[in-house]
Amino acid sequence: MLPLPELRRNKRRLVATIPVPGVSDATRKRTANWAQNWMRKIAKVATALILIGISVAGAVEIERYCARAAVRAVVAGFNGKRAFNDLCQLVQLGPRPAGSENLERARAYIERQLSVAGAEIREDPFVATTPMGKIPMTNVIGVIHGENPTVVILAGHYDTATIAGVRFVGANDGGSSAAFLLEMARVLSNRKNTFTYWVVFFDGEEALKQWSASDSLYGSRHLAEKLSREGKLRQISALILLDMVADRHLSILRESNSTGWLSDVVFRSASTLGYGSLFNGGTFPVEDDHMPFLARGTPSVDIIDLTPFRSYHHTAQDSIDKCSPESLEVVGRVVLVTLAELERTG
Repeated sequence: MLPLPELRRNKRRLVATIPVPGVSDATRKRTANWAQNWMRKIAKVATALILIGISVAGAVEIERYCARAAVRAVVAGFNGKRAFNDLCQLVQLGPRPAGSENLERARAYIERQLSVAGAEIREDPFVATTPMGKIPMTNVIGVIHGENPTVVILAGHYDTATIAGVRFVGANDGGSSAAFLLEMARVLSNRKNTFTYWVVFFDGEEALKQWSASDSLYGSRHLAEKLSREGKLRQISALILLDMVADRHLSILRESNSTGWLSDVVFRSASTLGYGSLFNGGTFPVEDDHMPFLARGTPSVDIIDLTPFRSYHHTAQDSIDKCSPESLEVVGRVVLVTLAELERTG
């Protein structure tokens, strides 16, 4: 008897050569050929299934790669460090309340940067009636023309609050929105756009004495009323407002006055980019520069951070050290993906 290892090595040969009583050699041969043919067919089917699986997996991976590449292309260009430099330049001017010389200097800086970016500059001057008397104010609009006249507004305020006894430089509240918009103007000016974009810097968002319906949102109330009066508001398909978007510890809230479907696009864009944990500030209402447009039926969303409300909002601690270029870039990428989705769905 063969040793066990030898039996194992010769098992197939032994089975194949053991004669079966009552079965002829020809029958055995036909049976063996039939079995071999079926084994070949089974092998071909298995191979085909494996190749199909590989092809499907490969196609899925290619699709994912293309999607990632498309997202990278959409967000390319927004430079958080460059935006942060704009923020530093504005903060160095000091407090910038409506009607002040410092705000005039800020406006001059903004218009120079818009000009360099290639945007068409429009000033929207008006005289606001405030608890402090008549104050000249000016909204600044950077126009970036697209393939069609439908307008999407990207907006924020560039003034800072007047707070008794406080040297309020508004690094995040007033500075970050202006800096963000300048960088966004650079990005949009360097690409082909389906929509026409208005990059709007609102004057007089802050109250001059105490926040109320009549002492706040001067620039946005003026522009919304003016566009409505001139019959131009119907050109505006959406308004995206940025406010306090540079905090080192971002916690963007879902502002509940905002248009629902537009908020969904913003938060879905954040999730697509992996920033869902930074857009988790909860849900509650904020009175901000989107409100006059919402009141007139323009779809609007307020992208605003919860963090300052919990700590340094409207205090001297709203300083440059609370801000970061990384946060500006995160919000910039989310807004760019949002715009891509709006252009895709038309």
